[in-house]
Amino acid sequence: MILFLGNIGTGEIIVIAVVVLLLFGGKKIPDLMKSIGKGVRSFRDGVKDVEDEIKNDLDV
Repeated sequence: MILFLGNIGTGEIIVIAVVVLLLFGGKKIPDLMKSIGKGVRSFRDGVKDVEDEIKNDLDV
């Protein structure tokens, strides 16, 4: 899967964007992107909390 992602060119990105647009429609894409952003932010906050907890355990 990761190897596939390394070989994506401009043409493939355009095809993926068109397919997403057809599947979700123009009105749902902003909501979808907002949800993905919230998920990424939550994931980053969780990782930061775990890193802080590990750092605090090592300091004690």
